Amino acid sequence: MHGSPDHSTEFAGRAAFVTGSASGIGLAVARRLAAGGASVAVADINEEGARAVAAELRETYGVRTVAVGVDVTDPASVEAAVETAVRRLGALRLAVNNAGIGGPVAPMHRYPLDEWRRVIGTNLDGVFHSLRCELPAMLAAGGGAIVNMGSSCSTNGFPGVAAYAAAKHGVIGLTKTAALEYAARGIRINAVVPGFIETPLLAGASDAERAHLVGLHPAGRLGTAEEVAEMAAFLLSERSSFVNGSHHLVDGAYAAQ
Repeated sequence: MHGSPDHSTEFAGRAAFVTGSASGIGLAVARRLAAGGASVAVADINEEGARAVAAELRETYGVRTVAVGVDVTDPASVEAAVETAVRRLGALRLAVNNAGIGGPVAPMHRYPLDEWRRVIGTNLDGVFHSLRCELPAMLAAGGGAIVNMGSSCSTNGFPGVAAYAAAKHGVIGLTKTAALEYAARGIRINAVVPGFIETPLLAGASDAERAHLVGLHPAGRLGTAEEVAEMAAFLLSERSSFVNGSHHLVDGAYAAQ
């Protein structure tokens, strides 16, 4: 973009931990932070994918990286991943809790119980487990900033996705509570609420399904992962130093209807 400010050093000297960063929005966030000079721990359940992304960031942006396999549903796995990030990259100052899954589409009275647990376990428990390990690391570092990844289903209902909507609403509650608990200790926690974004999660959608999703957005298109990453980068930067405990929509006016 012409006239865009130079943010190439805004995260220099800071280490970032990004879950679900082997693809989609998490990948775009990892790239954006690395472009700003951050050292990045690329954390994903797909460890091979994480290694490829970590190598890309090192080669493209010249930053320090580490690839970390993590299962956010497992507290011990998250703890080990954060410990590895700190050991390899130094004091943790930035984190983005992005790992998530879609789950099935079914009416609530027929929603599979095992799928309910799986979606809640990743999309809500996973954010809690991540916060629980990131916060002590940031306290030790003297402060930091965290972004939790919500969804349009954080603020709106959507038929057929009970577990996903419940989890994403819960992410907002975690965000606000964490912000209140740690604001006086130098840690800011905010959430990003994307609309429907062009990511691998939508790869299986039919042309008709995609057209329906596009039609839900007054902007007349789906968003890009890079647009979401820009909001995350703003919230992690000093440009948003008085922004805390809030959620920020990147949804082409979806929720304004």
